[in-house]
Amino acid sequence: MSSKKNPLTALMNGISYCCDFVYRILLEYSKVVLLVIVLIVSAQVVCRKFLGFSIAWSEEVSLLLMVWMAFISMAIGVEKHLHIGIELFFKLFPKPFQKILAFINNIVTFLFGIMLIVYGVMLIQSTSDSTLPATQWPASSMYLMIPAAGFFICYYSLIEVFHLDRFRHRDLTQSKEDQ
Repeated sequence: MSSKKNPLTALMNGISYCCDFVYRILLEYSKVVLLVIVLIVSAQVVCRKFLGFSIAWSEEVSLLLMVWMAFISMAIGVEKHLHIGIELFFKLFPKPFQKILAFINNIVTFLFGIMLIVYGVMLIQSTSDSTLPATQWPASSMYLMIPAAGFFICYYSLIEVFHLDRFRHRDLTQSKEDQ
């Protein structure tokens, strides 16, 4: 047996490493975003109720971060198989039929990811000329995570369809709590 690595294996390892690295950044980023949302909303409540003024940009920034968090969470849910499913009926089917249904589920999830990429890019392009009122940031910034989530949804769906889990870099994608 040759000690040379198969070029396709090396390519898959490289692609997987890049995707898992970016995914890990998004995973850690989502933790920070959740904390920042709580801090902004809490500061807004304290300022409005006790100090008598409102933070002008708080609602806009917290909404933007919540939208980002929702789409990052979708990708995380696909990767960790956390989405709602009715397994009661699924388990009643014979194993070969369960495999077919799982395959169909992954293909539909992949197509949903493609839809997020395509329509997310279109949404970003259509809102790139306008700005958010309070922060004056580009309105397209609200939708940046839609194609990113679509990409990772497609990536994790393809890993399931083609059984490519062996290429995953678990040391990058698992937090200390998961290990």
